[in-house]
Amino acid sequence: MTSPTLQLAFGLPGGAELLLIFGIVILLFGGAKLPQLGKAIGEGINNFKKSYKADDDENVQVAEVSPNDAEPETKNDDSTNSLEDKR
Repeated sequence: MTSPTLQLAFGLPGGAELLLIFGIVILLFGGAKLPQLGKAIGEGINNFKKSYKADDDENVQVAEVSPNDAEPETKNDDSTNSLEDKR
């Protein structure tokens, strides 16, 4: 069982706390910078989601290819020739 003090310490901020945090943010960044800051954060989140989805789609495509579908690698016999022979 947890104590009420511990629950309050890790709980979500209420209305008064959110207003205080918002006021501090306005003082630090100013009213004109807030839309730019919100846009930058939104673009960052969208880029993260796109890259996560692309990576997830890539993993699905790799999982769909069976080992029998892969082409066998062939070794190049020219690797035994030295550079001097090619001149």
